[in-house]
Amino acid sequence: MTLTQLRYLVAIADCGLNITAAAERVHATQPGLSKQLKQLEEELGFLLFSRRGRSLGSVTPAGQQVLERARTIVSEADNIRAFAANQRREVQGELTVITTHTQARFVLPTAITDVVRSYPEVSVHLQPVGESDVLDILARGDADLAITSTAGPVPEGGLALPLFRWRRVVLVPRRHPLAALRKPTLADLSAHPLLSYESSTRAESSLRRAFEAEGLSLQLALTAREADLIKTYVRAGLGVGLLAEMAVLGEDEADLVALPAPDAIPECTTWAVLPRERVLRDYTLDLVRAIAPQLDRRDVRQALELNAEHQWPAAPSWSGND
Repeated sequence: MTLTQLRYLVAIADCGLNITAAAERVHATQPGLSKQLKQLEEELGFLLFSRRGRSLGSVTPAGQQVLERARTIVSEADNIRAFAANQRREVQGELTVITTHTQARFVLPTAITDVVRSYPEVSVHLQPVGESDVLDILARGDADLAITSTAGPVPEGGLALPLFRWRRVVLVPRRHPLAALRKPTLADLSAHPLLSYESSTRAESSLRRAFEAEGLSLQLALTAREADLIKTYVRAGLGVGLLAEMAVLGEDEADLVALPAPDAIPECTTWAVLPRERVLRDYTLDLVRAIAPQLDRRDVRQALELNAEHQWPAAPSWSGND
């Protein structure tokens, strides 16, 4: 039994028993991975997966127990490697960040550039996804760091660090009826079709709850993952945009007007969520601090090592990050 075989076993399970996808994930050939799986099963004396012809059917009961232990072994081996790399001040490696399109487009460029300049041999893999997918991908072990936003409770699924707070803005063309208002109300917005993020379609959406609390109708004409798409359709006259304040740039003011969102729409907090019980490379924590310098790197490491909560400094408003 080898660590490589256990790593292949975990990859197969995480890829939905798809041998081809698992081989790509661990940078192996499909025949080589299948051979290692066969050798592991022969050594153990029982099947780890049931078969359906040439395909894998399901994890066997005995295979499930082996898989759980294999995950622990592979995880701890990765932790040892990360710890050793940090001790050697090694500057090579990979950093996978899962986040939303808004954070990737408007928040992370400067921070990631700073990290890459400090660690020129580190390869950053930035994966913008839908808000609802961010923490699921982190939970599968497919990322080193998740950056997500909430208007409610602290995100679960890891150690959550508050980075900064932000509000939404109302975005309209300069000749739109709302452009003359200093601060529109929810009643004002309810009279117009709205263009917002795709998360607004969910029942637990803070935007949807705000309208329901005042007995108003929410007219969603369009939802999108990307703020730039929302701005495109605001310009096309499809409706009133409602998006994150950091997504409005100076260049947008040439033909659009940004107004404060009603107070009934709550403030959001952007969080960095780190996987617990994992030794992180130094450059991962440097990225977090590049976004939120109020966080102490030693406190973060201690919270991860002890798997304990910590009283973090209050997150500043986005305007304080300019």
